[in-house]
Amino acid sequence: MAPLLLFLGFAFLAPIGTFLWRAVAESEVAPVLPRTLSALAGWDGGAVPDAAFAALAEDLREARARDQQDGSGGVARAAARLNAALPGFRSTLPATARRLADPAAPPRETALAVSAEWDSPDTWAVIRRLGGPVSAGNLLAALDLRQDARGAVVAVPPEEAVFRTVMLRTLWISLLATVIALLLGYPLAALIATAPPRASLWLLGLTTLPLWVSDVPRIAAWIVLLQRDGVLNATLLGLGLFDAPGSFLFTRGTVLAATVNLLLPFMVLPIFASLRGLDWRLVRAAASLGATPWQSFRRVVLPLSLPGVGAGCLLVFIQALGFYVTPALLGGPNEQMISSLIGFYANRTVNWGLAAALAVILLAAVLVVAGLYARLVGFERRQPA
Repeated sequence: MAPLLLFLGFAFLAPIGTFLWRAVAESEVAPVLPRTLSALAGWDGGAVPDAAFAALAEDLREARARDQQDGSGGVARAAARLNAALPGFRSTLPATARRLADPAAPPRETALAVSAEWDSPDTWAVIRRLGGPVSAGNLLAALDLRQDARGAVVAVPPEEAVFRTVMLRTLWISLLATVIALLLGYPLAALIATAPPRASLWLLGLTTLPLWVSDVPRIAAWIVLLQRDGVLNATLLGLGLFDAPGSFLFTRGTVLAATVNLLLPFMVLPIFASLRGLDWRLVRAAASLGATPWQSFRRVVLPLSLPGVGAGCLLVFIQALGFYVTPALLGGPNEQMISSLIGFYANRTVNWGLAAALAVILLAAVLVVAGLYARLVGFERRQPA
């Protein structure tokens, strides 16, 4: 097992762990502003001391000279990191570095001439907090929270809050997809489990058919089916049910339908396995004792199939949480899920810290769901009474 474990650790766990570490790691600001961070070490969060401005001037002069000499781009990287917490600092920090390049320039007056934000304690608190080596800034930002100048955790302004809304939307869409898949999958699994062997084999093959096709072609088929000049609109217009083409794409219903279509086999197969191993003589015994079909199902079949139901719900819910392509191609702006934001910050804005923080929040949600599943279904080891 050792070679396999080493391969998994090197090729799978190490890259994931390295990415998730970026959620708390801070390495961009400290190399550029070491004197500034030292000057802020004993600061109480009140009025900004002149020593901090003097240290800032020395740090920026040295970093700018180093960038011009070897092209390391330290000021630009520090500015990009600060910009994530202080919008506009991508240009403010380099501009301040240029103005402070003259050793005779008074530090405080020169910095304030560039931007009034240098007079705000919150600006210096962010610099101190992002000085590393670790900070909770990205994790708090992923929850629409931040720290003020004195270190207290407060909510961001309502117009800036977006992540909690997207996370709740992701949980809601995943929950709806799981419930719909369960309502559709349980009867289908029962039909396959009770069908004759030959028919059961065909039904099982048709159920797993969506797994044989890649996600992108299936989503493309949904687009062809639901677009304004697609098959569904053409059929409805031909039957006279609609006077004009309907808008079926880029809605939450479309996202749910495509999600259920993609994940339904993962609900059916575990339930089918539980029902297939069920001793159906128990159902006949219940009927012989006067139980109605509903009572037999509720008190015999359903309890014995709960492990399959729990496994199917877990598989569908966790996979729906991480859906990226389906809401991106079939959903509108109000249907985007947390994976879309992770992709946006990782690829478009190259803010890997915030992308990793969002991934940590998503991973935490998955672990909570898995823990609840272990407790409710009974796979967790119980303590003796």
